[in-house]
Amino acid sequence: MSRVSIDERATDALDTGEFIPRESPASKYFEAEPRIRMRAEVAGKTHPGLVRPNNEDHYLAVRRTRSREILATSVPEEILESTEDNAYVMAVADGLGGQKFGELASLIAMRTGWELGGDEIKWAVRLNEREVEEIRDKAEVFCQLLEESVQAEVRENPRLAGMATTLTLCYTTGPSLFIVHVGDSRAYLFRNGELSQLTRDHTLGQELMDTGEASPNSPLVRKFRHVLTNCIGGSDSKVVPDVEHLKLVDGDLLLLCTDGLNNMVSDAEIAGLLGQARSPADACQTLIDRALKYGGKDNVTVIVARYQNDGER
Repeated sequence: MSRVSIDERATDALDTGEFIPRESPASKYFEAEPRIRMRAEVAGKTHPGLVRPNNEDHYLAVRRTRSREILATSVPEEILESTEDNAYVMAVADGLGGQKFGELASLIAMRTGWELGGDEIKWAVRLNEREVEEIRDKAEVFCQLLEESVQAEVRENPRLAGMATTLTLCYTTGPSLFIVHVGDSRAYLFRNGELSQLTRDHTLGQELMDTGEASPNSPLVRKFRHVLTNCIGGSDSKVVPDVEHLKLVDGDLLLLCTDGLNNMVSDAEIAGLLGQARSPADACQTLIDRALKYGGKDNVTVIVARYQNDGER
């Protein structure tokens, strides 16, 4: 009979009566390093503005949790740690199409997003390139399904022809942030006192700047800065979302807004207000108040999330 070798570490453990567990065979399917857990404080607010009779914006912020609670066991607690993971989905949509059609389009986007997102959360196992590409592919399919939902409503009621909506959606799990973007609503990151725009406006004015045909402050850009080149609904053309992936760090602020904010308030002033805000709720109120102070020419909607490192496991 062959002899089974017991390594020195295991022998020491037997001598002292202390059990030192080996690495779990399942660990290769998860992170090689401890997973960072992030918790977010989130607030949102919308206002019709001072000019338009109705509010065509909609917004949604959702937290989903996944937890394991030990109900009964003989295994030492330090081996089977109870855990809770959080994933966050936040979205703003700015409808267009006249009368109440734009309001309906943005509402359909939120409703469909809620239904589709219920079972599609990707939890934070190790996000290698394959995992990231899988999420990108799902985001594109997600937007196509939103497009189909809007077009189906138009087929049911031809009076709604032309209704459309923007969509800027952020999904976070752990420190990973995914942005799904269509139209000219925006996502910003406020980090260490600096504000960075994370999305690119899908407008004719932006395209003129990108190609060098016009400067940012030219009359031509101002004329076409609201003409969308990409949206959900509006025509039979295929919606093409931008999908971005980046990492969050402790203390980051994430801002989602419709153009009723950034058309009224400069990025520099937005940064100053975020830096002074006591909480996400305070930031939302302050930003909307400033847009109204400068005329409130459009509906204005904001979501602010503040991320904090909630430890590792």
